[in-house]
Amino acid sequence: QVQPVESGGGLVQPGGSLRLSCVASGVIFSMAAMGWYRQAPGKQRELVARIISGGSTNYADSVKDRFTISRDNAKNTLYLQMNSLKPEDTAVYYCNILWGINYWGQGTQVTVSS
Repeated sequence: QVQPVESGGGLVQPGGSLRLSCVASGVIFSMAAMGWYRQAPGKQRELVARIISGGSTNYADSVKDRFTISRDNAKNTLYLQMNSLKPEDTAVYYCNILWGINYWGQGTQVTVSS
């Protein structure tokens, strides 16, 4: 059973940084496609960043050059480094792993506010 568990969310001022982590067992990280999604109040869940088995990445236009997705296959951990955070980045961030089916974490709240 794959159960992603996110951590690293919190309250940060505009311009600040956070790093989210997602740990999961039961999956070969190097072979899975995985990503980060977010959902703000009253909005649909949207893709933030994704990394596929070959290591290629893609980002939402709104986070390009500010966010970086990466993974440590030995630690079965997915990361999202978020820099230059803006109030509009406020959302619940979810880890997604595609391993046969889609697996979702419970989410971690990120709030960007002064």
